Amino acid sequence: MGLFDRLKQGLKKTGQLLKTDVRDLIKSEGRLIDQPFLDEMRAILFKTDMGYDAVEQIVEEVAANYRGRVVTMQQMLDTWKQKLKALMAQDDAPIKFAESGPTVIMVCGVNGSGKTTTIAKLARLLHSQGKKVVLGAGDTFRAAAVEQLTIWSDRIGVPIVKGDPGAHPASVAYRAVEQALKDKAEVVIVDTAGRLQTQKNLMAELTKIQEAIRKQIPAAPHEVILVLDATTGQNGISQASKFTEAVDCTGIVLAKLDGTAKGGVVVAIRQQVGLPVKFIGVGEKSEDLSPFVPDQFVDALFDEVTGESTSSS
Repeated sequence: MGLFDRLKQGLKKTGQLLKTDVRDLIKSEGRLIDQPFLDEMRAILFKTDMGYDAVEQIVEEVAANYRGRVVTMQQMLDTWKQKLKALMAQDDAPIKFAESGPTVIMVCGVNGSGKTTTIAKLARLLHSQGKKVVLGAGDTFRAAAVEQLTIWSDRIGVPIVKGDPGAHPASVAYRAVEQALKDKAEVVIVDTAGRLQTQKNLMAELTKIQEAIRKQIPAAPHEVILVLDATTGQNGISQASKFTEAVDCTGIVLAKLDGTAKGGVVVAIRQQVGLPVKFIGVGEKSEDLSPFVPDQFVDALFDEVTGESTSSS
């Protein structure tokens, strides 16, 4: 399955929600754009969890272009897509690799966000690109997380550095970087304990992990990626804000996008948090981690509504 098809499959629940609602909103013969129409359209867009600001901007765009006119479904969808692409525009945000030595990627997120699985998917992706990867199992207080990451490391074929149960995560991060320098690895991915953004002592721990990493590589971590669970919807914005206060997050991975009909939350996160969305998780398999390309995301989102592919990449 190609990248676009995997993305389309991952957004299927959101697409099906839109398909049903949009076809009820605009019949085959078209519909007059008046205030009742705009109110109905606003309610449909809110269901996808894309947030108040984005919804209002789309409604205003449709009103400015078509109020008092009869429009077809395709005309309206074209306006939606054009506006969404503009709202989500971001610079290409692949992993920023260090100019020399290992690139250190620190990954954080709340409990159950899909963080450990995302690390495995990212390690697999980088390993498949020919990069030598080392994993650091920094979630030392949850044995299941270390075990899960160990299974993934064996499956992918990358080394993993672990600590004793209850060991300080900063010591694991330190040894993972040390191992990468020794092995001349190109990438170190450091897991951190899943935590609620309200737990200040645990959030402070993230800062200590960064300090441990910088003892060996002053410019590291080069990326601090926050994993958010798409099924939590707007709560993800609160998480992103709190984590960014604690550590300098450089980007977001939105996991479990295939498990929700609220795929529009990507729009809200881009609008309100301002961090680039680097990857999206669109399934449970190790290859189901897609680089986030806004235009492609919007095309895939509405593909279910139009019933025809708009991209083949």
